[in-house]
Amino acid sequence: MNLDDFSDLIERPDGGVRRDAEERRERLSVPPGALGRLDELGEWLSAAQQSVPVKAVEQPRVVLFAADHGVAELDVSGRAAGTTHELVRAALDGASPVAVLARRFAVPLRIVDAGIDCDPELLPESVVRHRVRRGSGRIDIEDALTAEETEQAVRLGMAIADEEADSGTDLVVLGDLSVGGTTAAATLVAALCGTDASVVTGRGGAGIDDLAWMRKCAAIRDALRRARPVLGDQLELLATVGGADLAAMTGFLLQSAVRRMPVILDGVVGAACALVAQRAAFRAPDWWLAGQVSGEPAQSKALDRMALTPLLDHGVTVGEGTGALLALPLVQAAAALAAELPERTPVTADEDTEEPAEGQDADDVKVLDAT
Repeated sequence: MNLDDFSDLIERPDGGVRRDAEERRERLSVPPGALGRLDELGEWLSAAQQSVPVKAVEQPRVVLFAADHGVAELDVSGRAAGTTHELVRAALDGASPVAVLARRFAVPLRIVDAGIDCDPELLPESVVRHRVRRGSGRIDIEDALTAEETEQAVRLGMAIADEEADSGTDLVVLGDLSVGGTTAAATLVAALCGTDASVVTGRGGAGIDDLAWMRKCAAIRDALRRARPVLGDQLELLATVGGADLAAMTGFLLQSAVRRMPVILDGVVGAACALVAQRAAFRAPDWWLAGQVSGEPAQSKALDRMALTPLLDHGVTVGEGTGALLALPLVQAAAALAAELPERTPVTADEDTEEPAEGQDADDVKVLDAT
């Protein structure tokens, strides 16, 4: 497998359709610019769908990739190492923020176990049947995955994207469920952007104190030493300092772009995978939206590199796709406005010039019109 092959498979959203959508926007009853960024979102969707007017987003889905990361053993997370299965169980039981919002918005929620470190019997078979391995290696001292496992994880993500596209999903909210995932993600971003560990180290979705932040920064520094020699190969980079969920999300993003299926990214893990995918296929980011500002410095670094501007900034740090799901109604609103607002009635020449009545000259008509 060579991820660079995706560069030839991925095309940009249709530029001609986007120009048609922009021209149609100029004719709508609401003045151009009055709806702010909603105009841009509607035109982007039109180009992605190859449809003017834009079609409603009717079959969105939340897709979460789950895995444990060995680096969590260093106490770099607000959660105990090996407890991703608890996050998955909470989501399945409808007790997590993303599950509550998915239920409220009537959006199906799909969880894919790429590398959770637990007995398979603890979770439904529909979740665990795709597992690549149980947990990942400690990226500060060892590879996260083998080369074979990395390719398997990328192909898993591609297969999930194909399943969603084939089932009619017209937009995906992409997120992750992991413990230690932000450490691996920050390492990928630092490696790809050429920055130091301290620049990308955040406090994660669960929040950590200063001592844990220092441990996390040290772990990223050590992982970066291992990542820099393999920067020329995206698959080897994911194997060295990524993880099964990160590799699967990268494959998912690339194949979603191939299938012309738009994706809303959530936090730093999704942003890091998107950055790896962009390295393989430079057109791919045109199919993605950044849902929210997560507060992680590595996310800001990655989004800036891809020229993606987040839709929301509400201080949501919980992760798990929550912030991206909050952005979904905004995208749906943009589609509805672009499709349903009426166009202005064009003024005809007959309506523009009124004949003077008997006994009234043209100058009088002009005065009456002005008043």
